[in-house]
Amino acid sequence: MADNSTSSSVVDKPVSSPSETSSSRCFAECVTATHNFELIGYSLLEGMGIDKFVSSSTFSVGGYEWNIRVYPDGLKEEDKAAYMSVFLYFGRGHTTGVKVKCALSLLEKDGTVGVLGSTDTLHLKSVHTILGWVRFIDKSKLQQLLARNGDCFTIKCDLTVIKEPRTEDTTVLVPIPESNLHTHFAKMLKDGEGVDVTFSVGDQLFSAHRYVLAARSSVFKAELFGQMKEATLVKHITIHDMEPAIFEALLHFIYTDSLPSSNSELDQNAALQHLLVAADRYGLDRLKAICEGKLCQRIDVQTVATTLALAEQHHFVQLKNACLGYLSSQDVLRVVKQTDGFKHLAASCPSIMMDYFYNVPPPSGV
Repeated sequence: MADNSTSSSVVDKPVSSPSETSSSRCFAECVTATHNFELIGYSLLEGMGIDKFVSSSTFSVGGYEWNIRVYPDGLKEEDKAAYMSVFLYFGRGHTTGVKVKCALSLLEKDGTVGVLGSTDTLHLKSVHTILGWVRFIDKSKLQQLLARNGDCFTIKCDLTVIKEPRTEDTTVLVPIPESNLHTHFAKMLKDGEGVDVTFSVGDQLFSAHRYVLAARSSVFKAELFGQMKEATLVKHITIHDMEPAIFEALLHFIYTDSLPSSNSELDQNAALQHLLVAADRYGLDRLKAICEGKLCQRIDVQTVATTLALAEQHHFVQLKNACLGYLSSQDVLRVVKQTDGFKHLAASCPSIMMDYFYNVPPPSGV
């Protein structure tokens, strides 16, 4: 028995459309630190003058450098006798805008809070900026604090630097291989393992799997699993009016959903017409559309008449309209009328001649 070894052509890979879900995550972060600035013998600092300050050492928070500046006589002339001013100085750091929360308080000698200052959110847009409180504490309250603590106190600075939010891609890409279902079915057809029905086409035999055929073609399903119980026992079927190469291409499509890429016969217009008829015969609508589309692209002076005859006889509407559109030019029609194909069209499809060429006399000899 002959096998299907001639159907071992390369399978066209279908175009895959992989889908994936992407995700991301936004991080809002902050860094908090405390710096204590102790001032001893504070009364000796008074009288140093307006806009004069003493500074803490520089400390780092969130990658930026800071210090605390204390103005014993205030920052403004009108506040000289009444208030002590305290500011936070932004000394160094790369920034396009730093957002901080700063809480200042005055501690007693034992570390308890003697005076709780303000808590504010500050936006520093550039380095060498000072922001804070011109009237941090009035001097009458400050004198009471100094009296209790031996002329000293500590400024406690709780500083929180709010970092710029950052977003990162959290998509986990798992590579998904292209579907190879069609290659498995092609191999199953080629190897012949599990075949249970044989077709005789011309002088060749083709083996196949009845369940695959029935799943793909309602015509094969009726033929192989009809109402008669004996139909399931059919193991050999003879196919008439079909060339072996056409049936081979038909089987290849049934198993792979594609045309065999190395079948040179399908490059011929006549073979493609026969495959279109076979697809129509077995109810393979996708194969039918593929063949019809290819034939529409191949219409020319030599093929249009025979293609139109085929379309008329088998009711291929799209193909028929494409042929008639090609023939709509009188110059084209004049050339086509001289071909043998047009003579065949006139003889096999007189209705076409009456409907579309009634006013055009047929070629001599028709």
